[in-house]
Formats: sequence, structure tokens, C-alpha cells
Amino acid sequence: MNNAQTSIIKSLAPSWLIIGLLVINLWSCGVSKSIKDVPEVSNYNHNIPERTQINDSTFVLDSSHLTKNEQGQWELMVSGDPLEIGMKTGLLTQELFVKQEAAFLGKVEDMVPSKFKQKLLRKILAWYNRKMYLHIPEEYKAEIYGLSKYAGDKYDYVADDYLRILYFHGAHDIGHAFQDLALVGCSSFAAWGNKTEDGSLIIARNFDFYAGDDFSKNKIIAFVEPQDGYAFMSVTWPGMIGVVSGMNTQGLTVTINAGKSKIPLAAKTPISLVTREILQYASNIEEAIAIAKKRQVFVSESIFVGSANDKRAVTIEVSPKNFGVYEVTNSNELICSNHFQSDAYKDDERNLKHIAESHSQYRYERMEELLNQTEKLTPKKAIDILRNKEGLHDEAIGYGNEKALNQLLAHHGIVFKPEQGLVWVSSNPYQLGAFVAYDLNKIFDSSINASPEISLQETRLTIEKDPFLYTEAYKNYETYRIDSRKIVQAIEEDTSLETAFLNHFKALNPNFWQVHYLVGKYYYEKGEYNEALLNFEKALTKEITTIPSKQEVENYIKKTHRKLDE
Repeated sequence: MNNAQTSIIKSLAPSWLIIGLLVINLWSCGVSKSIKDVPEVSNYNHNIPERTQINDSTFVLDSSHLTKNEQGQWELMVSGDPLEIGMKTGLLTQELFVKQEAAFLGKVEDMVPSKFKQKLLRKILAWYNRKMYLHIPEEYKAEIYGLSKYAGDKYDYVADDYLRILYFHGAHDIGHAFQDLALVGCSSFAAWGNKTEDGSLIIARNFDFYAGDDFSKNKIIAFVEPQDGYAFMSVTWPGMIGVVSGMNTQGLTVTINAGKSKIPLAAKTPISLVTREILQYASNIEEAIAIAKKRQVFVSESIFVGSANDKRAVTIEVSPKNFGVYEVTNSNELICSNHFQSDAYKDDERNLKHIAESHSQYRYERMEELLNQTEKLTPKKAIDILRNKEGLHDEAIGYGNEKALNQLLAHHGIVFKPEQGLVWVSSNPYQLGAFVAYDLNKIFDSSINASPEISLQETRLTIEKDPFLYTEAYKNYETYRIDSRKIVQAIEEDTSLETAFLNHFKALNPNFWQVHYLVGKYYYEKGEYNEALLNFEKALTKEITTIPSKQEVENYIKKTHRKLDE
């Protein structure tokens, strides 16, 4: 989805008048307490040293530091009590933090230029998030408070610094709850025992969270040593303390896969903070389940947990009104896409509908197919699966198709070997760049005094870039992405495009249904119904992502026939 930020904002404010009246009526319902809530931080260390800049990509703060490796990833090493970690992270990443806010909220001012509507948006967010503060552990509120001291000033109209950063931690949840946005179409799998080359546990996942190209530019690989709990690593972005993919020093891993959600009436515990708590305080699957059970979430999510101590993986399936755990029996392989598999959800109508209509089951079957073709899994073979761009039976379904494991939009791909403390993280673009390896046993070994200018990576274990990066097909795909936005803009603004441009556009990514659908829609809006029909019918011959999308193409074909019969 190319305009995810726009969709989130639209979904939160479908009608300014209706929402405005609602906010006025409900403003007194608990909002005042939530906007005045500030964490108690008096027992934490408020004094952190000045930041020292070693070079244009290395910053140091005592034993904490931030450096950019040769693959373009930022590596953050930070330790301390919750407030210290927040403040150190904020100070070290300050410039990146400002850019990330702009990347995520940059559309707001374009969409909401009115000062009145900006004030109304502020009230909407405050009302929607009015209960969030009651469901977040105090230590994480303290960490966010410390982080928020280094937020920019440009978006204060959205919310004050602390509240704004607190709200950001629910963006993943809100993004897929409202309108089922195509922000999250993640694929995960694990293998162990006789399914891997050395018998040890391997976990792999693609985090297909897309909020614009700029959002993914400054990826951070954070290594955090908290005052309480276990040290851990996670792949994140500036301004985010929650965890979407990570592993701790006990070899406990967490990743998240969005499920089918009902639109919630109020935000509660952001899923990324539930997984942060699991990563910081759980050493095995039983402890992870206990932590997940005690938190109230506001969307449906599969938490994929791998454990070195248990030598296996499970999915913890959470939603506002249900809870389940899915474990494989008589198998050493676990697969997870975006639907639930436990008995707790076997009769859940929303989940069953999602399996039937979305691309989740298709990706599940593709992972199953590729794993069956892989005799003994290794990190390199796992990465090959994450990078796979074809459909079932190796069908060419077009680049960027959400039915592919590699949708060419992922924020990151990641592979874990928990029993060895090893992790591989993709570098840009998508999961096509080199997968950089890290050894948590060395990184958190206090006897090793590594220079902050030197990357923490294990260069001997690097898995190289995908050769696809050097192909004409990749160049064409990147051009397709740019040109598709031009066509969308032409449709929205009723401007004209040359026929040669449209024909070239179709040649860039000919197997993708949406290419032909967009061209058909352009011709339809121009009243050129014969050309529209040809393109809609061509789209229907391709692997269309979801049942609703297929129905939309079919409806356009019917409408076009009616126009031609007039």
C-alpha cells in the first residue's frame, strides 16, 4: 500500500462533522485523566552525560552508542534504568527521531491544513487513546517519557510530546484494525530437530509493515541492557521502544503477525509493548504465555515465540475477547501467516472469513510448499524462502503481489538461531540487501570492550544481497512503483496520460493483476470503455490478491459492459 499514512488518518477521521460532535459529547468520558497522566520518574537517574560525536555516523554517550554500519543499518547499544534508556536513546537518535516523525506524520498537514481540524484531530486521538495509559507498565511509560524529551516540535498539534510518542506505539495496532489496512501481511516459520541441518531451532520472518518509503530508511537494530530482566536485541525505528522482531539473551524470540480484527472502541495495550515485556522478562514459552495472558490488547495478533530452552516454537494468539496457544504435534515445523490456528479460534467467524477471503492462507501454503522442498533448513535457505517472489507452484504472479512471501515492501526480514544466540537482519531495500549477522553472546559480554565506531556484526556470517537486485526486472519494478503513483494521481485529479506511457507501464510488471486494473480504471474514468474492458479482463486472468479485490474487478467489468450497451 503506497499511502498507508493517508489511510490511517482517513480511517481515524471519516467524517469531521460526525466525529467532532461525538468528541464534544464524549470528551468528559475519561479523557482528562489520560492527557494529564505522567509517569513517576523520581526514583530514576535524570542525569545523563552529553553526547559525543565521533564522526558523521557515530555518537557516544558513556557506554551507550549509535553507529551506522556499512550496509546502512543503525546499530544502537543502550543500557540503564527505564528513564535512562529512554533519554539515552532519544539523545543518540535525535536527528533520526525527527526524520521518522516527519516520515510518519508528513501527510497530516497536507490532509488536514485547517487549524480547526488539527485541533479536532488532537481531540479524536486523545479520546480514542483515553484508556491506553491504564494498560501500559509504568517502566515503559517512563522510558517513553525519557524518549519524548527529544521529540521534534513540528507535530505538537497532534499531541504533546509524551502523549504523541505514547500514541505512536499503537500505530501498528490501529493500522490493521481500521479498514484492514495492507500495512501488515507478515509471514513467519520455524523448524527444528530433523527439519534443520544441525537439529537446532531456526526461525524466520518478514515484517511487511509499510508506511511509506521514508519510514523504512532509518532502520535501527537495538541492543538493550535494561536494569531489570534480560538484555535483548530488536529491529525497530526511531521513536519506538516496542518490539516487532527480537531475541533476548535466553534465546527467547518474539515476532508478531496481525490477525483479523474488529474495529476497537478504545486503545489498550499496544501489541509491541506486550512483546517487549515478553522479550525482557520471559526465558521460556511458559513464561511468555503467562505475560501475554495478563495484558489486555485491542486488536487480534499472533505472537510467534521461539525458545532455545524449549527447543521449539509456538504461536500465542491474542485478541480483545479470546486467547489461544497453537502448538504443532508430531512435527518439527511451525508456520504462521495472518490467521489463527488454535482451537480457541476454530469457530471464530471473523477468522474463518479472513482465511477464505484474504491472502493469508495462500502465503501459508506457499511457505509449506517451500519448506517441503527444503531438505534441511539453514539460515541461508531460510533467507531464500523469505526472498521468494513467486506464487504457488512457482507461478509468476507479479512483483509486489501480497500473495508472495516477498512482497517487495517489507520493513525487514530476520532469521534467528536462538540456541546459538545468532540473528541475521536484512538491510535495505526490503529483504533484498545483505542479511547482517549478530552474536548476542559477544555483544552482551561485559568483558569485551568493542570500539563504538566498529560495527557489532559478525562479518564472517553475512549472507549476501539477493542477485535479483542486479536484474532488469528489479529496475522495472522500482519504475513501476513510481509510475503507479502517477496513474493513481491522474485518476484522482482527472489528468491525461499518453498511451505509450500506459503501455510501457504494463510492460514493467506484466504478471501483476493490479497493473492492468489501474490502467483499466484510468480508461474507465476517461470514458474509453473498450480499452477499460480489455484491461479489466486481463486483470481477471492474473492471480488477484483477495476475494474482495477480485469482486471489485468483476464489478468494473459489469459496469463497463453497461456503459458500452448504453
